[in-house]
Amino acid sequence: MKEGTVKFFNETKGFGFVKETATNQEYFVHVSGLVDQVRENDEITFEVVQGRKGLNAVNVRLVNN
Repeated sequence: MKEGTVKFFNETKGFGFVKETATNQEYFVHVSGLVDQVRENDEITFEVVQGRKGLNAVNVRLVNN
């Protein structure tokens, strides 16, 4: 599992971006990849999978949950 923070998430459109703490790499996240509801600046853990347009964050969970 990677650790990071939610950089941006648009609940209306159902997507956003997360940033990995160790590498500062950013990943796209779709609402279907969320386990917990997230907001900007939330600390999270996540996995990365290959999506149609690049790497996507999935199994996104809040750290304090």
